[in-house]
Amino acid sequence: MKFKTMDDFEFDGKVALVRVDLNSEVDEKTKKVTPGGRMDAHAQTVVELARKNAKTVLLAHQGRKGEYDFLPLEQHAEILSEKIAMHVKFVPDVAGAKAQEAIKEMRPGDVILLDNVRFLADETKGNPADAEIVKALAPLADVFILDAFSMAHRAQASVVGFAGKLPVLAGRVMERELKALTKFENPKKPVVFVLGGAKPEDSLPVLERWLKEGRLDKALTCGVLGNLFLMASGRKLGAETEKFLEKKDVLKDAPKAKELLAKYGGRIMYPSDVAVDENGKRVELAVAKLPAKGQVKDIGLETSKAYVKEIGGAGTVMMNGPAGVYESEAFADGTKYILRAIEHAHGFSLLGGGHTLAALARFEIDTSGMGYVSLSGKALIEFLSGEELPGVKMLEEYAGKK
Repeated sequence: MKFKTMDDFEFDGKVALVRVDLNSEVDEKTKKVTPGGRMDAHAQTVVELARKNAKTVLLAHQGRKGEYDFLPLEQHAEILSEKIAMHVKFVPDVAGAKAQEAIKEMRPGDVILLDNVRFLADETKGNPADAEIVKALAPLADVFILDAFSMAHRAQASVVGFAGKLPVLAGRVMERELKALTKFENPKKPVVFVLGGAKPEDSLPVLERWLKEGRLDKALTCGVLGNLFLMASGRKLGAETEKFLEKKDVLKDAPKAKELLAKYGGRIMYPSDVAVDENGKRVELAVAKLPAKGQVKDIGLETSKAYVKEIGGAGTVMMNGPAGVYESEAFADGTKYILRAIEHAHGFSLLGGGHTLAALARFEIDTSGMGYVSLSGKALIEFLSGEELPGVKMLEEYAGKK
């Protein structure tokens, strides 16, 4: 991958439009925003731009239209101000007169946050280059910086619409993500993927591609995906678990799991024992003793030991989701053992996904020795699946221009 970074531009006095990802958890009742790691990461980019005397205009979103977390970004500006120890002015407008006037009044070193870009109907629809935000803001700016790899899979106006109108750079967060991912172009073997979480539809394309290309040595399946592979192996999990899987609409992925197991069974590991919820208590069962009355909520100790051994001998490890219901102390063991194994592993590690990040924080895992902890979920999955990411394509195309 070739792309231009913030080292390739002189920012003094220039207006920089910066697409960041400040999307955060929101309390459904109070509407209070709880920031995550992404805001901390983007804060570093903002501070650097301010120190370089740029006029920094932040573009971001929160939630989706119709959802309880679809909010203005006033709280985000307040939180970001605290994180960077300088004032971030909130502008309750995205592309109208207020936003344009606020940009024109900026002085070098100023930082403003425009309102939720998804308040504009054409942010997610139509030709991004013709969107209102592009037409209104491009003439006022000198450069566009894409700092959100987590948004790179979206061909939306605030992500790719400024290409061709302004110079395009990768921000520091984007730069770190892309450099980490280049290690997956020729990963050190053996390559081990820990595929967990609650969305097997995300993991299966990654698994299929890497197995088909012969680049994956071992897939350690857990979470909902592990349950699907248990079913694919012929095991009955029990009414409670199967009812849960049906409710989550993941049984549709069972045929693909069965197909992959038939083709690549030697490289796909699935639980040999599980932890079942019996009246709130953890009860471990060998899979030979399934089906269970209670719901399967974690991998068992023997499975954890087997997975830890594989991780310890890996040259490259990727993890995209927890092993079980890690939020509950009773069913956190599998996730905890795996994360601690990765923490102490000698191979290069890449971890991603919102629940993985939350689990790292919950168990106070030291990430300083890990290869890279990605701030992205879906974009990381699509990248590893071999899909083209519009934001990355934009950066590569601009890098090829003089």
